[in-house]
Amino acid sequence: MTSKPIPPLTLHRGFPARGSYVPSPFVNKLETRLRIGGVPYKVGAGSVFKAPRGKIPYIDVERAPGATPEQLADSTLITRRLVEEGYIADLNAGLTPAERATDLAVRALLEDKLYFYQVRERWIDNYYVMRDNALSAMPFFIRFFIGMFAYRSVKARLIGQGVLRFTDDEAKDARVEVWESVNALLVDSRNKAHEAGRDGPFWILGGISPTEADATVFGFVGAALDCAQAPTTEQIVRGFPVIMDYARRIHDQYFSDYKLWKE
Repeated sequence: MTSKPIPPLTLHRGFPARGSYVPSPFVNKLETRLRIGGVPYKVGAGSVFKAPRGKIPYIDVERAPGATPEQLADSTLITRRLVEEGYIADLNAGLTPAERATDLAVRALLEDKLYFYQVRERWIDNYYVMRDNALSAMPFFIRFFIGMFAYRSVKARLIGQGVLRFTDDEAKDARVEVWESVNALLVDSRNKAHEAGRDGPFWILGGISPTEADATVFGFVGAALDCAQAPTTEQIVRGFPVIMDYARRIHDQYFSDYKLWKE
């Protein structure tokens, strides 16, 4: 539940689709965080050209009727701002310093490592599918040129970052290693929940309540399933029954109004 009444929010997800998850793990992450916090919101497509930091997701906050909405960007910074202003509870408030470190490590593993391998899979390995999905609202002529610009920009960034210096097999092995680590934590968590007789969702750190890392993990899982742009990642994730169980339980509790991925 929210700590105090929150102004009307519009979450811009970058995709026109309603009632379903999107290929962006950060959009799914923020949406999960809002739902865990009990925050009502509307959704909009938005645009990177209108986004305050040139990235999706971002939110519009209607501070006063008729006033220009305040725009907030970056999923982590948006969450932090809502916590600081007392609109949602701090999920990590009760964690020990060691648990906070683990939570941060899980988020970094996905957001600062796995993310770049997934960008490679989408924009390099499956460029045409990614282009025609991400830029589907544009006429083909414009999509062609913007897609080429995006491809070259991403390629240069990934070469500098290092991900594009690995072979295809090495990149896949790195993705598998991350998901194996996530699965190991969730297997332990589900066992603890079962031993304690708890039903419903189980959480990445093994506690009775979600932490900030859960929004990230579910965001990445939701972005991986039924994603034509990332078939290898989808295959990897579907190969871990406990990860699928984790995601299904969160879906049932917080996203029952959304279309469920194919099982």
